[in-house]
Amino acid sequence: MLPYRLAVVLVLATAWLAAQSDTAAGSGASPRPATPNIVFVMADDLGYGELGCFGQEKIRTPRLDRLAAEGMRFTRHYCGSPVCAPSRCVLMTGKHPGHAAVRDNREQKPEGQWPLPAGETTMAEVLHAAGYATGGYGKWGLGPIGSTGDPLRRGFDHFFGYNCQRHAHSYWPSYLWDDDRRLPLNNDPEVARGGRLKPDEDPNDPKSYARFLGTDYAPDRILAAAKAFLRANGERPFFLYYPSVIPHLALHVPPAEIAAYDGEFEETPYTGGHGYTPQQKPRAAYAAMITRLDRSVGELLDVIDELGLTDDTIVVFTSDNGATHSPVGGTDVDFFESCGELRGRKGSMYEGGVRVPMIVRWPGVVAAGSTCDRVTGFEDWLPTFAELCAAEAPSSCDGISFVATLRGGAQPARDFLYREFAGYRGWQAIWLGNEKLLRRQLQPGPIVTELYDLAADPSEQHDLAAERPERVAELLALIAREHVPSATFPLQQIDGEPK
Repeated sequence: MLPYRLAVVLVLATAWLAAQSDTAAGSGASPRPATPNIVFVMADDLGYGELGCFGQEKIRTPRLDRLAAEGMRFTRHYCGSPVCAPSRCVLMTGKHPGHAAVRDNREQKPEGQWPLPAGETTMAEVLHAAGYATGGYGKWGLGPIGSTGDPLRRGFDHFFGYNCQRHAHSYWPSYLWDDDRRLPLNNDPEVARGGRLKPDEDPNDPKSYARFLGTDYAPDRILAAAKAFLRANGERPFFLYYPSVIPHLALHVPPAEIAAYDGEFEETPYTGGHGYTPQQKPRAAYAAMITRLDRSVGELLDVIDELGLTDDTIVVFTSDNGATHSPVGGTDVDFFESCGELRGRKGSMYEGGVRVPMIVRWPGVVAAGSTCDRVTGFEDWLPTFAELCAAEAPSSCDGISFVATLRGGAQPARDFLYREFAGYRGWQAIWLGNEKLLRRQLQPGPIVTELYDLAADPSEQHDLAAERPERVAELLALIAREHVPSATFPLQQIDGEPK
């Protein structure tokens, strides 16, 4: 059997050669539609280095590696925020976090997160107005059912999956949302509540974990619904938004899939806690979850192929933020080198918390086997899709369309990329080319200000702030300009206490 890294290289090379052949023979191809179908797949807490095509050596991701070989890898793509809800807000509204409505995770009772306000315009609304069928399948996290953030009120024809982030901590929940109604699943509600092994339960005995397994695996239901959406809308332009819950905790995956990695890693059983269920083989379970996500993406691509829509569909794969922290919930992202050489994890504005893998495939438009190091961010997707579907992005949008980059043309570097985050003691960061200014401990302080040259120091080990005070002052002025205070999600050291 070939080593996984070598196998990835062979897949990339084979697909690149096939793409060159297709291009050479393309003069007889059918006319390309004026606007492409869009499939946007977003993993949950997937680190920058957790795909084979981004350097992973222990976890197998053959379909995503092939997708990269058939398209473009972006090596400096930034999610909207280092945690879930604010990152999704940036994606959906095209506003960077200094202007966005949602800047941290905040739960709404009885179920859901802080809702998008009525005045925001979403990506789905722009595409729906342009004649696209719009479907969301996975995890929402931007407002409870019936609120102003309800996905059915934000441009989606249909939504299926989890509305609430906390509910999505279990892959064996007792229900999912099918539009505005709860769809019961064949799972015991107790399975979803976490728990620990009892003192008399042997952590090395598989029988000790049986009570933490469900029957109706939610990702299967969500994938089936997404495939049905594709088949139902193959005759018109469609936008499939597929925000998967994988590989977010808990470590839930059917035992048969864990078997694919059984014996490959040394294991220490995770006996539970922090709301997450026990797992006898946490490393194998985590790897199996990512391979499961890989296969799900492959099944979506197979349906697109089956419908004859491959050349007419732009496919995007990315993650909502960086990998989570070890050993929370039994994870071991250090073992998997989940963020590669990058410093930081989820919740941090260091590169490992916000730089995410991104792959774009559009045969005949996006060059197969290509790589792009242009700085791009989640806010850029709304204007990019608006340009592709001949629609107008809202004037409030901070993003910059990179259609020219996707088409292989020249495009000026963006002036800057700005991020802020009200959680994890408060963060701000700004990127200008290879320079990055970072501020932390904004609630409360004392504020720490750091400056990095990412070209020379991608791991952010050498703080240059003391050596370049004038540059620090310039970048602080730019940060101050881009930050609009939020009464709901204030940065206390800048905005004062929340009202």
